[in-house]
Amino acid sequence: MVRLGTGIGWRPEIADDIARLPGIDWVEVVAENICPDHVPDALRLLRERGTTVVPHGVSLGLGGAERPEPGRLRALAERAEALGSPLVTEHIAFVRAGGPLTASPSIEAGHLLPVPRTRDALDVLCENVRIAQDALPVPLAVENIAALISWPGEEMTEGQFLAELVERTGVRLLIDVANLHTNHVNRGEDPAKALDELPTSAIAYVHVAGGVEKDGVWHDSHAHPVTQPVLDVLAELCARTAPPGVLLERDEDFPAAGELAGELAAIRAVTAAGAAGAAEAGMATAGTAAGSAKPVTAAGTGEAATAARTGDKAPAPVRAPAPVRASAAADEADDADEADKADKARTGADVPAADAPAPEAPLPEVPVPDAVRERLALAQTALLSALVGDTPPPEGFDRRRLRVQSAALTAKRASVIAKVAPELPEILGTGYRPAFARYAEGRPMTGGYRRDALSFAEHLLADGRPGDSAARRRLTLWWQERSGPAPLPSHPAARFARRVRLALSGGR
Repeated sequence: MVRLGTGIGWRPEIADDIARLPGIDWVEVVAENICPDHVPDALRLLRERGTTVVPHGVSLGLGGAERPEPGRLRALAERAEALGSPLVTEHIAFVRAGGPLTASPSIEAGHLLPVPRTRDALDVLCENVRIAQDALPVPLAVENIAALISWPGEEMTEGQFLAELVERTGVRLLIDVANLHTNHVNRGEDPAKALDELPTSAIAYVHVAGGVEKDGVWHDSHAHPVTQPVLDVLAELCARTAPPGVLLERDEDFPAAGELAGELAAIRAVTAAGAAGAAEAGMATAGTAAGSAKPVTAAGTGEAATAARTGDKAPAPVRAPAPVRASAAADEADDADEADKADKARTGADVPAADAPAPEAPLPEVPVPDAVRERLALAQTALLSALVGDTPPPEGFDRRRLRVQSAALTAKRASVIAKVAPELPEILGTGYRPAFARYAEGRPMTGGYRRDALSFAEHLLADGRPGDSAARRRLTLWWQERSGPAPLPSHPAARFARRVRLALSGGR
């Protein structure tokens, strides 16, 4: 396993602060925000300094009913190669629904939605993960997500679901402790129980992030300070294993560099305390074992020898997590050996002998039947349509929570549109978000955020809005510049000429 250290999510808004923060071993970038041919200068300089960069995807939809799109997989692979990354990460989530499996239009969630913890969903997820692993040049790790809602009829806990995913695919895990806390508040799930059920040896790294509680619901905002309960979950994890890396996420409302440094220091303190506690426990265990050791006899020792003497069956060996897939195994062999040595030094546990039998590789799995994918597609489409398309909610869901999730999706969609098309909130002012909420009601996103921004502008103009004539002229010009079979010229001179004409006509 690659040892990463302490890192932070790289965002353009805090690029200068990240370059100056001490002790940043690595950064994570949103894969879809990076162009392989035009890596931002600030990120390129970090790489030249030896800082590891990990691309973090948000649009594959590995938990969706459809197989991963080859184009999206190629794009993620290109970013891993361009950044010289040791691994890539994605989410255990679905982000779109509809399409051929349901004979209905494809619709986008604009955010990460939870996968039902059922056998059908796990079978589909495992196959999708294997498809992604085969297409990527480096190992893949997948992240547990935060959820506002629960699926009815779930068959596994989160820990069981993740453990079987690892066992069947060999995929690595990106554990977000803030998401474990979110699911504790919103779904009543015990983070300690989830950590107990996880194969901790499969953890590639850990996310830590802030959030906020509103009306009894925890929102994983990535726009607030990290809270003590989230650090407590990190401490629970570090008491069980030494994570190869821990990363601070922040996506909005960025604080001063000093506050970021303080949060990083708090994370380092928790991980250091976990390592020290594990080392003390390891020494105590080793001392106890040495004091209670019994002489070796010719008949042998241990449970297996006792079984041989008594005729009882020896206990079955503990099943090890499945190895990484062949494409990644060679790259990780040396790291795994070093990790084993480090774990022995940290915990006092014995490292398996060099000639010990290797764990069994996952058995080849039968392809998932189309009927299974179709069942999952229908369920996910019904849920997403209720959230973004104003259709009746599926049976078994908490309707209040669905309303909260729907509002959160609309707010997220508006925030992303404001970044993709910053002129829109500038033109509309304080009326931007209320206008977007009215537009989004019953209008799912179907063609990505840029198309959504144009559709929003078209909707306003067709309705004679905004009411202010100058703002309406500005919005009309903005739309004309970006739409149609032959958009208006966008070079600086053409834009300047249009602004002059707009000013002379009474616009601003």
